[in-house]
Parts: sequence; structure tokens; C-alpha cells
Amino acid sequence: MTLTRRLKSTTAAVGRAAFGVALGLSLAAALLASAPAALAQDAVVPSPLRAVAPASGQGPALWSVSDSDSTIYLFGTVHVLRPETAWGSPRVDAAFDGASSVILEISNPDDQAAIAPLIQQYGISPDRPLSTLLTADEIAHLDTAAQSIGATAAQLDPLRPWLVALSLSVAPILKAGYDPQSGVEAILKARAEAAGKPVTGLETIDKQVGILAGLSEETQLAFLRATLEAYDEATTELDALVAAWATGDVEAINRLGVIEMRETSEEVYQALLVRRNADWADQIQTLLAGSGTVFIAVGSAHLAGEDSVQEILSDRGVQVTRQ
Repeated sequence: MTLTRRLKSTTAAVGRAAFGVALGLSLAAALLASAPAALAQDAVVPSPLRAVAPASGQGPALWSVSDSDSTIYLFGTVHVLRPETAWGSPRVDAAFDGASSVILEISNPDDQAAIAPLIQQYGISPDRPLSTLLTADEIAHLDTAAQSIGATAAQLDPLRPWLVALSLSVAPILKAGYDPQSGVEAILKARAEAAGKPVTGLETIDKQVGILAGLSEETQLAFLRATLEAYDEATTELDALVAAWATGDVEAINRLGVIEMRETSEEVYQALLVRRNADWADQIQTLLAGSGTVFIAVGSAHLAGEDSVQEILSDRGVQVTRQ
């Protein structure tokens, strides 16, 4: 079965698009933040610096990596959440409060000024317009879907397929009440800044844009076609993933997100997770060579499955303990 047929065969593929926003690239949350306010359920933007309702049970999963003079906490996040999502955890709060610095995927996911020129550079391809890549029926479907973000197929025509697919994933997520200002990184960053903790990133915005822009055209088109197939059902699987994350069910995150992603596209799996996880493991080992306590928060998909950051570290002889 071809990649395109696999993607179009199930609406769960669109759930994986939402999964990429929620648990994969923090860049995607920034694109959500720039969406028209009319797409949200209401115009009130909650402040990231606020109390979070306590989670049921122990809450989201947390790990630690340590040696004689270093402790590094690994916390899996969801980049966009509903404001009412309960994920507060005394265990996570204690780890965060005890850290002298905080590291996110990218330090400035809300920096629209930094994203705009990158989208201009990597998200536009006038020499390969969508009208030459999609069928007439698909263009008509695109025009209908584009109305959900206040656009038309003609306006989206010069954009690359990855950017259109991601943009079309915005509307149902926002309409379902998900908000980037309620995402874990936004809240942790606000808390860190209020406490005077330095916030840095494992990656840069341009690297994350490059990951999506570097996918093959076949994969980008498959992603877009899947989004068009069922763009209005994008939140079903996302809801399940958030529920799993909030209760610390790492196996469910692996099953619903990571394994599904790999079965859909090995190319996406390697680009979005495996290569980045290996790079982050390198950075964690460098931190271990120093001293102090660091709190690292990354998308939960990176901390689940056989190619997770923890598994890579364990394979290298580094002990990782779930808290």
C-alpha cells in the first residue's frame, strides 16, 4: 500500500496532524498562535502565568537523569491544551522549582517576528503551485477547507503542501477550545521568567521549520490530502492523546501517537522524532558533564517508545529514572 493510500484510508491520519501540533513540533503551536482570533471559541486569551488545576492521580510523567553533581529532569509536554485541562502535579512543581534553569524545544515559540521570514523562505514555492500538484476535485475540496481559515484555494496556491496542511489543521483545533497560550511550554516559560530562571532551547525555530520543509514532496502531499479528507475531525485522536498524557499513560502515548506515526510514514518518524531525540540525548550528556539542576520540557512524543530520548540514553549507559 502506498503512503498516500495509507494516509487517506483513515481519518486518524488527521488526528496525527493534530498530534504533531500537540506533542511534536512546538513550532506548530506558534502557527496556531498566529491564527485569526475568529477561529477561537472566544476572544479571551488566558494568561500563561496562572494556576493549573491538579491532575487526577500522579499526573503527567516525569523522569530524571543524574550523576554526582547534576540532576536533569525530563518532562513531556503538550504544546496546545484547553485552558481547563487538569495537569497540575506537586511532583512536577517540585522538580521545576528546584531547577536553576529551564530548557524547552525552542526558547521563543511565540516569536512571530522570527517565524514570518522563515515561512516566506521555506513555505512558499511559486514554481510548484498546488494547482499543478492536486486534482481538480482536490482543489475544489481545498477551497472549501480554506474557508475555515478565511482563505481560498487561490490564495493558498503558492504555498508548499506542508504549510497548507498544517494551517488547515489550525481551525478544528482552535474551534475545539485548544489554545497555544494554555500549552505547557507557555505556562512553564512564564513561570520561569517570573522566577528569574534562564530559558533556553534545544533547537531553533529555523531548524524546526527546516524539518517540515525538508520532507519529500510526496510526504507533504500525502499529509495535505489526509487533512483535506477529514479536516473537521482532527481533534478526536488529540483528545485521547491529551487524556493519556495528563494521567502519565506513556504506553498509550506510544500506541496512539508514536507507533501510528511510524506506521504512517517512516520518513516523518525519523525526521520528527528519531534524529532529534538522538541530538537531544547528546545535549543531555553534555549537561551531565557539568553540574547543577536543569528542567527540560519537550513534546511527549519524544519521551515515549523504543526510540525515545530515555531509551537512547539508556542504550548509551546513562541511567534514567521515572519519578
